[in-house]
Amino acid sequence: MPQHPVAPLPAPRVLTQPITMELLTPDAAAPIDTTVGYDSRDPHALSIAFHLPGEDPVVWRVDREMVLTGSLQPTGDGEIRLRPAPHGGLLLRLGPAGRRAVVRCEQEALVRFVRDTFVLVPQGTEERHIDWGPLLASLRR
Repeated sequence: MPQHPVAPLPAPRVLTQPITMELLTPDAAAPIDTTVGYDSRDPHALSIAFHLPGEDPVVWRVDREMVLTGSLQPTGDGEIRLRPAPHGGLLLRLGPAGRRAVVRCEQEALVRFVRDTFVLVPQGTEERHIDWGPLLASLRR
C-alpha cells in the first residue's frame, strides 16, 4: 500500500488563563478557582480545570464553538449545557442527572479566551492540527 506524504503538523500552541467562577447551590454561590486551557493539538476543545481544596483538579472538556453559542442562547446536550445567565454571565451545567453542578462565570472573560483560540487555530483549520498517525496506525493492525 503506497504511503502518501503527510504535511507536517504545525507547532503546538497552548493558552491557559485562570478564571474565578462560582459554584451555584440552592443556598449560595461559592467562588471556585479554575484554569481554562487550550492546546492546538486538541483544536476543537477547551479544558476547564476546577481546583478543589485538597483534591486533584476536576477537568471538563468543552467544545470551543459551544461556548460562543452558549453565550448567546441555550446550547448543549447530555452532560454539558451552557446558557446566558440572568443579569449577565454564562451558566455551565456539568454532569449527569442527579449529580449536576451549575457554575457561573464571567461571560466576557471566557468568550475573550475562546476568541484568542481562534487566532491560534482559525475556524475550519482544526483538522490540520490533529495528529492522525496513531489512529491510522491502529486501523492498519
